[in-house]
Amino acid sequence: MDQLHWNSALLRVTNGDVRTCIGMSTSKTRQERETRFSGLYELVYTDVLRFVQRRAGPEHAEDIVHEAFLVTWRRWDDLPTEHEDARAWMFAVARNCMLNNVRGEKRQGALVVRIAAHASAFTDAATELVNEHVDLVSAWRQLRPLDQEVLALAIWEELPSSKAGQVLGISSAAYRLRLHRARKSLRRMLDASASPNSFAEFLMMES
Repeated sequence: MDQLHWNSALLRVTNGDVRTCIGMSTSKTRQERETRFSGLYELVYTDVLRFVQRRAGPEHAEDIVHEAFLVTWRRWDDLPTEHEDARAWMFAVARNCMLNNVRGEKRQGALVVRIAAHASAFTDAATELVNEHVDLVSAWRQLRPLDQEVLALAIWEELPSSKAGQVLGISSAAYRLRLHRARKSLRRMLDASASPNSFAEFLMMES
């Protein structure tokens, strides 16, 4: 993110929020906090944006990420100090923002995770790769949102079970069990397709 974009984002998050001043006895304290916040933003912004785009679509992603960083600014004392822990914590905050924005009578407990529905990335590749991609998209769409989320945290966010469990608000053991079941569900759906899918087999490898 360029400096102008970052400065604008920081101003949107911090300005006009009276609560950010609570507990800050000096301007130096605020400056130190802004410096640390800036470092966090630079480290995880791209990852959080991609995380949201897969679940909310590109048209709403930046607004949701901004909301997640606003929550983080207000809950700064709750943020873990280690980078990987902070990254997972930010994913959890962004996920909660998306769940809170889900409209309808019944609030969902999981989010649909999108993967590319077309095979344009394979236009210069072998026909088999195109067919594999189409089969994977079809099988993925048949998964429950909960299974999609569990798989996505392992595949695209590359989180270990302890961190993925934090994102979903469950224990690492519970996450591993859900991941095992989700992989079985995806494998079962792919087995029903006309051709084997080596890419999907790679995605489902036990770590």
